[in-house]
This record gives sequence, C-alpha cells and structure tokens, in this order.
Amino acid sequence: MSRSRFSRLSLCAAAIGALAITAFAIAPSRAAEDAVIIPAPAADVQGADGVQTAVLAGGCFWGVQGVFQHTAGVVSAVSGYAGGSKMTADYNLVSTGTTGHAESVQIKYDPKKISYGKILQIFFSVVHDPTQLNRQGPDSGTQYRSAIFTTSDEQKKVADAYIAQLSAAKVYRKPIVTKVGPLEGFYQAEAYHQDYLTLNPTQPYIAYNDIPKVENLKKLFAANYVEQPTLVTRVKVTN
Repeated sequence: MSRSRFSRLSLCAAAIGALAITAFAIAPSRAAEDAVIIPAPAADVQGADGVQTAVLAGGCFWGVQGVFQHTAGVVSAVSGYAGGSKMTADYNLVSTGTTGHAESVQIKYDPKKISYGKILQIFFSVVHDPTQLNRQGPDSGTQYRSAIFTTSDEQKKVADAYIAQLSAAKVYRKPIVTKVGPLEGFYQAEAYHQDYLTLNPTQPYIAYNDIPKVENLKKLFAANYVEQPTLVTRVKVTN
C-alpha cells in the first residue's frame, strides 16, 4: 500500500500523537530497539581512490539520508530514486509502487575516511531492518524495499559476501531479503525531500522512526559519527 507524502505524515501523526513525542524523550522507540550489533564485513573494496559512490535503499529515504549525513567521511547524501526509468522518477508516481523505483540515497564518500564495507555495516545495523520484504516500519510497497545498487563488480562482490556472512552468523531472526544489483540510474528527489530529518526533527514520523537511527549511529558507531550533518544545499548530483 503506497501513501503520499501528506498521508504518510497524517497517518503517523494520528497513530502516534503528541504523547509519543513525550514518550520518545524518556524511552527508546521501536525503531531504536531494532538496531542490531553486527560484525564488520570480512571483505571490503580495496584500493579505491577519489570520491566513491554507493546507492542504498532501506525504506523511506528521509531516515537513510539523515543517518549518512551524520556519518564521517560522507561527502554528500542525496535522496532520490533508483531501479526505474528517468521518466517515472517522480514522488507521486513512485508512491504507486508500480515504477520499479525504490526510495534511495546516493552516498558519495571519501574511501580514505570510510570504506564501502563500513557503509554497508551501518546500513545493515542502524539504518533499516533488512529482513522486511517490500516494507520498512510503517511504510509498505516495493518502493520501500531493501536494496543495494552497486556501481562496480567489486561492490557487488563485497555486498553479496557480506549478506552471506551475516546470514551464516544468524545475526537476524529472519532471512535477509536485501536485493543486490547494478545501478542503472539515480534520479534526485524533489527539493522538499532533501535534508528532511535535519529540517523536521520533531515531526512525529521523523521523531519516532528516524531520529533513533541517528542516535544509534552515535552510540554504536561513535568513531564514524559527526554531529554536524552534511546537507544537500548546493550539492549537485550526477545521474
């Protein structure tokens, strides 16, 4: 079931309400409890030079973007669409769940400061639950699926190997459903989706579902956390 931006907000607000914001301040939310401590990948991309690109999908892009904007070594994290065509890279169309797109985040990073493997570790640990099929938290539909869009053969090998490693270690109660495939195009989302977590930290959806992810990044990956987010403003995305 897909929802528009406004119905997503109103439904969450109705379900959670003002009391949830108060409760959030004194107790961890479900999203916070869902963070999983996992081992680092045994294999990683080697010898990368210059700014590299990773594209990940793990539910609503607001939270995914927010986490990686607080990750050290990330040059930019931009919300957008991947998996479908340029012609259908529009929020209203993507929300129907019929375009093939997933809400995604393009992460440009400095491999001298953070590796592709570390980005995947954060992705599988605090960003989302990789065992949820075509949904994430309150959002359902193929546009919210868990996916890794690779930009090189080496990225694909590392992603596949890491999923196999985590599966063998049985760090999750259910099987990982994350799909790994080559990136065919990334299309930047509308301006109102960019920097959404930073600009709307007390909005009910963000406060309940996404702020705990940033807090878990700070707690579980302290060495990779930066307080000041890297925002999209003046960042240009190459499709």
